[in-house]
Amino acid sequence: MPKIYVAGHRGMVGSAIVRQLIAQGHQPTQIVGRTHAELDLTDQAAVRAFFASEKPDQVYLAAARVGGIHANNTYPAEFIYDNLMVQANVIDAAFRQGVKKLLFLGSSCIYPKLAPQPMSENALLTGFLEPTNEPYAVAKIAGIKICESYNRQYGKEHGVDYRSVMPTNLYGPGDNYHPENSHVIPALIRRFHEAKASNAKSVSIWGSGKPYREFLFVDDMAAASVYVMNLEKGVYEQYTTPMQSHINVGYGSDITIAQLAQTIGAVVGYSGEIVFDSTKPDGAPRKLMDSTLLKNLGWQAQVGIQDGLKQAYADFLNHYR
Repeated sequence: MPKIYVAGHRGMVGSAIVRQLIAQGHQPTQIVGRTHAELDLTDQAAVRAFFASEKPDQVYLAAARVGGIHANNTYPAEFIYDNLMVQANVIDAAFRQGVKKLLFLGSSCIYPKLAPQPMSENALLTGFLEPTNEPYAVAKIAGIKICESYNRQYGKEHGVDYRSVMPTNLYGPGDNYHPENSHVIPALIRRFHEAKASNAKSVSIWGSGKPYREFLFVDDMAAASVYVMNLEKGVYEQYTTPMQSHINVGYGSDITIAQLAQTIGAVVGYSGEIVFDSTKPDGAPRKLMDSTLLKNLGWQAQVGIQDGLKQAYADFLNHYR
């Protein structure tokens, strides 16, 4: 079994990847992780020293500064700087240490705000980004291009095979339920739970409720990540090019924010009124991924939104109450 470094192993995605690897027979002792306190991934010297010491065979780059609309609007400098530094440091240190296989996890926000729906991989860099999360999106686009650049320059001579997957909106166990800096599903789970506990007559939701969003259960994302990492190089290269190597990972359908709020309210057991605040920003009108490429490679999501939300709420009750 290879020695595997999961960057961001305590985050929602990273911890799901660790669960998936163990479920597939990898020994926990062969999976390496470091907390932020143990290793600051924005510190180039520290990252290089870590790789020289641990010498992993594979890397899953799931570490990132993430957040919802509010966090992206409030901390744009941190979102672009931290993510650029983490990606550049980890990918370059992996190459310098001779790591042949690396998987970079990006985001659906890499695509233009008004990209044709569903968004296919070739929509990248064809239009303007959504302004509210542009710094984060630019950093994630850079991550893709770093991987592609190392493949182009070092693939043949050094066997470098660095791949990228672009997940749609993720949710599930290990999510961030912060009242201001979380994504839409964990934010709504917390809001509805607190409204139910306090017998609030109504819950206010940012925006009009009209935008469509696609959501993928995090353990599905982890399964897809391991699947793509382990694809034979020849198979992977049949569906990608050196200049367009990323693969979308989505559920395959989307719902409105209003429908999502109603579903979460029902899962939580909240029976009050749901009010939409149209003075707050909506973000992009629709963000549905075209996951045809991944489906053609033999993988598709398994967990539906209703079942996924029930598991997410159970996780909230277990760990964040």
